[in-house]
Amino acid sequence: MTVLDVGRIVVGMALLVSGGELLVRGASALAARVGLSALVIGLTVVSFATSAPELTVTISSVLGGEPGLALGNVVGSNIANVLLVLGLTALLAPLAVTHQLLRFDLPLLVLVSTALLLVALDGRVDVVDGALLFAAVVVHGVLTVLIGRRDAATPAAPHGAAGDPLPTDPGADRTPGISALLSLVLVAAGVGLLVVGATVLVDGAVNIAAALGVSGLVIGLTVVAVGTSLPELATSVIAVRRGQRDLAVGNVVGSCLLNLGLVLGVPAMLFAGGLPVPAAAVALDIPVMLAAAVALLPIAFTGFAVARWEGALFLLLYLFYTGYVVLEAAEHDALDGFTAVLVSFVLPLLVLTLVAVSAHEVGRRRGRRQLDRHAGAP
Repeated sequence: MTVLDVGRIVVGMALLVSGGELLVRGASALAARVGLSALVIGLTVVSFATSAPELTVTISSVLGGEPGLALGNVVGSNIANVLLVLGLTALLAPLAVTHQLLRFDLPLLVLVSTALLLVALDGRVDVVDGALLFAAVVVHGVLTVLIGRRDAATPAAPHGAAGDPLPTDPGADRTPGISALLSLVLVAAGVGLLVVGATVLVDGAVNIAAALGVSGLVIGLTVVAVGTSLPELATSVIAVRRGQRDLAVGNVVGSCLLNLGLVLGVPAMLFAGGLPVPAAAVALDIPVMLAAAVALLPIAFTGFAVARWEGALFLLLYLFYTGYVVLEAAEHDALDGFTAVLVSFVLPLLVLTLVAVSAHEVGRRRGRRQLDRHAGAP
């Protein structure tokens, strides 16, 4: 570890914050100009922009003979996007989850994540597998724009944690008065800063991790995954600060889909033999990625929002997962005790919490429907 590597991390963080600010400002103005919601822009333009670092790292890793780092980057980034990025962002303010996310985007994320687990069982993501993953995100992008245009005339208000409409932030910046050309310039500048910032930060972090003797898969799952997820974090935090809460969630969900279909699918199609999948990733990391996507469904269902306590729960789960990966890589003596606590206490508590909250929400909605019927009865 050198002072230069630490300096890279600091500079990379500064570039990420600046890039996220420009990207959100330009994307918000672009959404208003083209008549699409912030959610649709988040699922398409913003998510593609924030996935650019993952694509860069994955292709360079494969070309450099580190396919384990490439796969770990994609899987680890998706885990970090859901548990770390949404967790930290929800701690700032409850995140709006629209009906479109629940009806279409989140189920598709679970489906594509399941598909990756199934195709990886033979230890490789080949050309056909990559083509299927890529086709899924292409279809998602087209349908997202079509649904967004259809719903533009009758937008539905997102709901808060109690099922009531989330209040519009009085300080929300809708970036009025910016032309379409300037909006595109801001988006392009934001993307450039995000890519450069993530690259500089990851270079410094990888050098530090490699000096400690950590494997490529573990570096991809932890250091690189967090580094390439920082654009999503910067964008989501700034979006929440500007009142674009649905853009924050759309950015994360869209980025996860693009990571699977574009960042992983395209290299699998381009490089001979596809991408090898380590057995450890099939046994633990890809199932954790799938579980994170599945866990988001009932949480988003409960009130059409990700509440602060739910964000704290996601963040806690990410810390436990990262701790397990690091302890296992180091073959630390504390691994057995850590695993026992995780399996016997943390995971059962998580399942009970999700079941209890979902059951309460179902009962509350059923009671509300009954009251509405009684109120409308003559």
